[in-house]
Amino acid sequence: MSAAAFAYPAKSAEAFRTISEVAVELDVPQHVLRFWESRFIQIKPVKRAGGRRYYRPEDIDLLKGIRALLYSDGFTIKGVQKVLKERGHRHVADVGRGDTHLAPAPQVIEKIVYVEKPAAPVKKPRPTHLRAVSDMSLPFFDAPEPVPAVLARTVEDAIAEQPVAEPVMEMVEMPVADDLAERERLEELLDELTGLKDRLQAARERIS
Repeated sequence: MSAAAFAYPAKSAEAFRTISEVAVELDVPQHVLRFWESRFIQIKPVKRAGGRRYYRPEDIDLLKGIRALLYSDGFTIKGVQKVLKERGHRHVADVGRGDTHLAPAPQVIEKIVYVEKPAAPVKKPRPTHLRAVSDMSLPFFDAPEPVPAVLARTVEDAIAEQPVAEPVMEMVEMPVADDLAERERLEELLDELTGLKDRLQAARERIS
């Protein structure tokens, strides 16, 4: 027999209850009962003319089970929906009658982990016993040593002994050219050869 039958002695155990009567028995506002009805499809009160709701004894037991899961066991709306889906509304109604009990829903505890940023490497100070020496020179920083005079003279002699090519000046019998331009071109070539001879002679004098 439903526990709702003892709350209304003037009504029979199977009599329907109005939403106001159920709100008083569960100690919840009427709008909460309407909200639960929109979230749990298993709550199906009888609706008559004017939209008035009438709850059967099994409806009241289901509402009591939902209230116990939400307020006593700490379940969320989604948690109760999962219980109704997996175990059925009869099981939740048994919770409302006090025939069974569910463990509270596990609470998710967020844990914040702080990761320390590695410290920047400490620059070691330069040892004080190491100091620069002003009169110290490294081999690869020294100025190049001068070439001995005897060796330099030997090089100059070797250059001077090299034969210098001289242009061979030979008398070439030039054919008489009637074309004036051809004659001028030959004269220019002769002037260039003469200039080359002078430059070679000057080079020999510098070397010797």
